[in-house]
Amino acid sequence: MPILTHLEAIRQGIGEEMERDSSVFLLGEDIGVYGGAFKVTEGMLEKFGAERVIDTPISESAIVGAAVGAALVGMRPVVEMQFMDFIACAFDQIVNMAAKIHYRWGAKVPMVIRGPSGAGVHGGPYHSQSNEMWFVHTPGLKVVVPSTAYDAKGLIKAAIRDDNPVIFYEHKYLYRRVKDEVPLEDYVVPIGQAILRREGTDIAVITYGAMVWTALEAAAQLEKEGISLEVLDLRSLLPYDEEAILASVRKCSKVILLHEDTRIGGMAGELAAVIAEKAFDDLDGPIVRVTAPDTPVPFSPPLEDHFLPNARKLAEAARKLASY
Repeated sequence: MPILTHLEAIRQGIGEEMERDSSVFLLGEDIGVYGGAFKVTEGMLEKFGAERVIDTPISESAIVGAAVGAALVGMRPVVEMQFMDFIACAFDQIVNMAAKIHYRWGAKVPMVIRGPSGAGVHGGPYHSQSNEMWFVHTPGLKVVVPSTAYDAKGLIKAAIRDDNPVIFYEHKYLYRRVKDEVPLEDYVVPIGQAILRREGTDIAVITYGAMVWTALEAAAQLEKEGISLEVLDLRSLLPYDEEAILASVRKCSKVILLHEDTRIGGMAGELAAVIAEKAFDDLDGPIVRVTAPDTPVPFSPPLEDHFLPNARKLAEAARKLASY
């Protein structure tokens, strides 16, 4: 199997879906001639033409509004946000229109909104947010956050084929840093299914996106100290795989919830509530959260390093919980 980067896998997945289904088309800022801010759509214009790879004005509200209309008449638009931070400009179109249409009158809204998110590249507070919880709180949407190239391709293909609006987060730190084998044959990764990245016995670490690699780094360190971490990659935040989460917690009896997003209102709070409600008797220690602090993402590299969860912070939390 060829080895692809995270970015190449997403590009390949989109391209395959465009070849498979003529109703799939792309729209966004600078996605055609320029090939996208991070070059995810590079070569698409030449291959599929200007009617299916549409450069738009700088107006996220208009882009998403056009995509909603196109989805309602049978097309499958894939919208690129240059940075997921700018998705806020289209918030009303997403949460009050796309997310509610099927509930209101049963229509399908097959559209994907994808783009780069996350910190670690010194992009500052307007280009580094992890804002996935804005949409996890919205019924009618699906929210996907892959951590590997294999999953990135399989999930973007599943998202494009889905009849619901899907918000697809691509962590920019992973774009060219993560490589793995990606099959040539057609495949999808089902939305809503978590995957166990590492078997463990002492502490379950439940996470997603770039933090999966942080968890695996900490697990390798702690193994030398006799502490066994299990790492569960959610892959999808809405819907999330409750069965896999509870199985991992019950197996290990201790749990750390890890994410790059800020703490208050983060995914860890939702998962902590579910674990407390449904697996309380299986716990041998407190539910622990390792997250970013409740501040905007700093631009200064040293401050950004301090802001981000890392393997050292996770290992410290795991040692404390292991001794509980």
